[in-house]
Amino acid sequence: MTKKISFAPRSHDAFVKAQADTPPTVEPTKRLTIEMSEDLHRRIKITCAARGTAMADAIRDLLEKEFPG
Repeated sequence: MTKKISFAPRSHDAFVKAQADTPPTVEPTKRLTIEMSEDLHRRIKITCAARGTAMADAIRDLLEKEFPG
């Protein structure tokens, strides 16, 4: 199965201007890599799957609670 994507023709300048006029909706992010035991990773993954949440969201929530702004 092939998926075709088409773009409306417009100039590169118009595209860049449209992007510049759009205010950022999210603050910039940084990536954090940590090591943990396989057991802890498994427990987090199972719990998040049962709750229907992403692991990253759950960990971000925990970090926000521990380090409030």
